Amino acid sequence: MANYQLIIDRRAIAEIQSAIDYYNEVQSGLGLEFENELNEKLTFLSEQPFFQIRYKDVRCLPLIRFPFMVHYQVDNPQERVIVRAVLNTRRDPKSWL
Repeated sequence: MANYQLIIDRRAIAEIQSAIDYYNEVQSGLGLEFENELNEKLTFLSEQPFFQIRYKDVRCLPLIRFPFMVHYQVDNPQERVIVRAVLNTRRDPKSWL
């Protein structure tokens, strides 16, 4: 099976950068560790995107070390994974809107 193309929504990019900045403030290099784990998950999604649908047509994949979850959709005919958000699971879900 071919890898799916990854497309990351601009809002998700902003969320990712915000998390990297936050973790770098907490501890030098921690933002890079977050980024590395996220990149591993995104690579995995491009290879294996079909996890359970959690709401509407959105699927979720949690990070292991960091309290974040990747929210994404699969465009199967176009072979694309569209990352809609990378959200902190410790925040109030109402703030995700």
